[in-house]
Amino acid sequence: MSTTPTRFPPFRLELPHWITEYLGQQPETYSTRDARMKLVTMLAQLNIQHGTGGPFGAGVFRLDTNQLVAPGVNLVLSSKSAIAHAEVVAMMMAQQIVGSHDLGATGLPPYELVTSCEPCGMCLGAISWSGVRHLVCGARGSDAEAVGFDEGPKPANWITELEQRGIAVTMDIGRINASSVLQQYVQNGGEVYNGRQG
Repeated sequence: MSTTPTRFPPFRLELPHWITEYLGQQPETYSTRDARMKLVTMLAQLNIQHGTGGPFGAGVFRLDTNQLVAPGVNLVLSSKSAIAHAEVVAMMMAQQIVGSHDLGATGLPPYELVTSCEPCGMCLGAISWSGVRHLVCGARGSDAEAVGFDEGPKPANWITELEQRGIAVTMDIGRINASSVLQQYVQNGGEVYNGRQG
């Protein structure tokens, strides 16, 4: 008897309903990196409060206008997909909105990815191919690991490698606040959803 499905279900990532309402009450532009980090860290916080995902938030911003193009929150558990990290969700959505798989394509403005935590090994690879020109990180990978998340293998010189690809990196913007969101998630019994290792 064959176990091959006769029909594959559609796969799509959808942001939680509360994001549209929340963003509708926020400013249209975010003129500083601190302001952009404050927004994505709040998205991570609200993702926990609404029970819609893990303690990570991200956003893709236009650097010429400082506008948010696409938000992202961690949707691993709700989507049943290990790749639905906040950074990946934000970049996928931004590429759909812009209409290009390459956010660095000729004729497009420069884009910045702001993420409440340093990218894991998977997100690092996705960032390399996304076309963003700047990466801004809040918490460190070591902060995520300290509460039990597996950040995966990354080269020690990952920042240099991104910079060699034309992607500037800024670390530790709002790190204390972003780290506290990670700690709160675990203290409140949030599931640390690492994949099986080995």
